[in-house]
Amino acid sequence: MKLKFIGGVRTVTGSSYLIITEGTKILIDCGMFQGRRDGEKRNLLPFPFNPSEINAVLLTHSHIDHSGLIPKLVKEGFSGKIFTTKATVDLCGIMLLDSAHIQERDAEWESRKRIRGGRTAVRPLYNIADAANSLSYLKGINCDTLFRIAPHITVRLRDAGHIPGSAIVELWINEKGREIKIVFSGDLGHKGTPIVNDPSFIDEADYVLIESTYGNREHRGMGETIEEFAGAVEDTLKRGGNVIIPSFAVGRTQDILYILNQLSREKRLKNINVFIDSPLAKNATMVFLKHPECFDKETLNLIKKGQFIKGSPILKFTDTPEESMAINKITGGAVIIASRGMCEAGRIRHHLKHNLWREECSIIFTGFQAEGTLGRQIIEGAKTVKLFGETISVRAKIYTIGGLSAHADREGLMDWLAHFSIKPKKVFVTHGEEKVSIDFAMAARERCQINTYVPKPLEEVIL
Repeated sequence: MKLKFIGGVRTVTGSSYLIITEGTKILIDCGMFQGRRDGEKRNLLPFPFNPSEINAVLLTHSHIDHSGLIPKLVKEGFSGKIFTTKATVDLCGIMLLDSAHIQERDAEWESRKRIRGGRTAVRPLYNIADAANSLSYLKGINCDTLFRIAPHITVRLRDAGHIPGSAIVELWINEKGREIKIVFSGDLGHKGTPIVNDPSFIDEADYVLIESTYGNREHRGMGETIEEFAGAVEDTLKRGGNVIIPSFAVGRTQDILYILNQLSREKRLKNINVFIDSPLAKNATMVFLKHPECFDKETLNLIKKGQFIKGSPILKFTDTPEESMAINKITGGAVIIASRGMCEAGRIRHHLKHNLWREECSIIFTGFQAEGTLGRQIIEGAKTVKLFGETISVRAKIYTIGGLSAHADREGLMDWLAHFSIKPKKVFVTHGEEKVSIDFAMAARERCQINTYVPKPLEEVIL
């Protein structure tokens, strides 16, 4: 039996892992590379396997860095089933179509530029029709239910507590008279995060793949985090500026709405105008409300009382480009939440163009910013950035509030590993920047007394 690390190793995007057994090939996640240009170019390369030979895909959750190459996989010959949770099926229904729209738009923009320069046009990585076709391959499974994807392979999905529908994958493989259990953590959630349950603990495994996005740092407690967030909003509004929040449409936007809802009920924030400038976020919020099985008790109680999301401050979802552009005329008193979370595309770039240079405004980052992204440039102190070919000064106040991350921090990851009653033979540390993964692997080896290893891209190991 072999395990090949396709992506999501020594980087935080492109998650994908291939299990090769006698007569069966299983892909866990099929994520898109994001951030640095050389990373994005990897999406254009052929898969390091034949898609038609993959028997099944197990998808941990809907975020594009885990699901974004599924349309390409199907387009190039995959014909099996993609097993995931029911909430993830519904979320992929909007996220993959949105991704396809971005692929088409970016290819059109690049083609116009190339044609003006006398070069040939480019094609999108996949189009909306490709994405729509790929959705028919998704099959929703209830969490905590054992099911077979091959005569010798049994699977169970467990709640990862990252976003609604996110799953840990337990995989039992019988081969040559022996059984091996492999656990894929997917993205593990931060305990105490609003809306979703805390991550499930797993008792035993032979091999574990664990993410390490925040493997070298600790988040503030949720109480402190909410105070920091409230203070940033209050201070900005007192200065007469706007609060700009780059946010992932699925997961983070809903967490922020939950907190704004709470602050409004507590009379901390009064009569503020909150704009959700993302049709994807609007649709994702509606999907969330269809899946109460993913929610913690507090959120279920709010929904039962009709206080989420209706109990929020003055809330406006914008659908059309015209509605989005109208927000840019607002010079103060607004909280503007727009995707994408790393500022690499989407409507957030327009709001940064109109507010980043204004000292009375604030930009609040609540999620991880990958290397090479615009968001990373800003949080690392860039004095100017490029937006739409224009140099923009960075004069707004910049906040980075890690406690709102949907990822477990170092202690959360350690705690999850410590709950294995039988220590795994080996733990593969994945989904983290290279130094972070290496640091976490060393720390986990010492504290948990387990064998850890940080694989390299396209490395293949025998289990």
